[in-house]
Amino acid sequence: MLDEAIRTLRPTTPQELCALVAEAGAGARHIEVIGGGTKRAIGSMDRVDQVVSTQRLDRIVDYSPDELVLTVQSGVRLADIERLTAARGQMLAFEPPNWTRLLASRGEPTIGGVLGANLSGPRRIRAGAARDHFLGFEAVSGRGEIFKAGGKVVKNVTGYDLMKLMAGSWGTLAILTEVTLKGLPAPRTELTLLLFGLPDVRASEVMTTAMNGPFDVSGAAHLPSYAARARPLKAEMAVTALRLEGFEASVAARAEALFAALRPFGRIDQLDGDHSREFWGQIREVDAFAGDPRPLWRLSLPPSAGWKGPHGLPGDALYDWAGGQAWLLSEEPVAKVRAVTAALGGHALCLRGQPAFGPREGALGALQGRVKAAFDPLGVLNPGRMEDAL
Repeated sequence: MLDEAIRTLRPTTPQELCALVAEAGAGARHIEVIGGGTKRAIGSMDRVDQVVSTQRLDRIVDYSPDELVLTVQSGVRLADIERLTAARGQMLAFEPPNWTRLLASRGEPTIGGVLGANLSGPRRIRAGAARDHFLGFEAVSGRGEIFKAGGKVVKNVTGYDLMKLMAGSWGTLAILTEVTLKGLPAPRTELTLLLFGLPDVRASEVMTTAMNGPFDVSGAAHLPSYAARARPLKAEMAVTALRLEGFEASVAARAEALFAALRPFGRIDQLDGDHSREFWGQIREVDAFAGDPRPLWRLSLPPSAGWKGPHGLPGDALYDWAGGQAWLLSEEPVAKVRAVTAALGGHALCLRGQPAFGPREGALGALQGRVKAAFDPLGVLNPGRMEDAL
């Protein structure tokens, strides 16, 4: 449970932040690291003595639209970055979600929080994950030291790729103060093909057909009947969706070819423009599951076997990333959910209702411990955040 009485500190410079962390280490104090605070409920936390927010590290350092490169401080709000890039016809291609309705959280997501959790939306199957667009950073380690890694171009790694390490570390290794991201031109047009009433296994075949063909699909999702009936979609049966983006002529040609390839699977409808964007916004934010009180799991699985995870666990599912990301509402025991997912070659994260992260185990767990000790030997930052027990 979060202690709202603990003081929240909001440094305005990396130097101030560095001094706070160094003082905490010297005084054997522990820090909870937050950006906008929208993901605080994910993962348990050991006792902390103070909360440090990066919200006031909110400066746009450099934006070079011609180079498709953006450098900002970590406390810049995600919404501000999206407005800035959209004004120049560009975007963050990994389509990061907010999850504020899903988690019933206050505040606004920051780019540091997005990268710290490595959050990616439906376009991940085409554009890659958040970490793949993370070019460089400045951060304060748990030792109370400022350090930098990466740069402003893709091919800049001569040693360890620390961007990949920081992405998804949930603030347990260092506090990001400045990040550099790669942008991409926003698509000129988009449309979505919809198929209705398919069972999960058949929908998996549809998504596999689309992804394995020359159609350049940028979103592939399946909503079984429970998810499809929920707000805001309120469909009468299961829905399988495939998104195409790009120049108008290219989208039209690919849509015609995809129509032909999918004709054996049944009737196909189409969403254009704003309706397509609205639909994929709902998928990105998992809106169908926002008000359900059951524990909510995110299962990361091999796409071709994605449907098998929810089928081995009673509950209700929604599939994204062509089946590679399965959202599951289930009251099954934690150990069973993790065991079924692991047996399929995947891993599970619980966003609400159960411990978020599994315990450190085996060689990977030992490696995680050594990395944590290298960056934060005194355990100052987000103590226990990624060390849940069953």
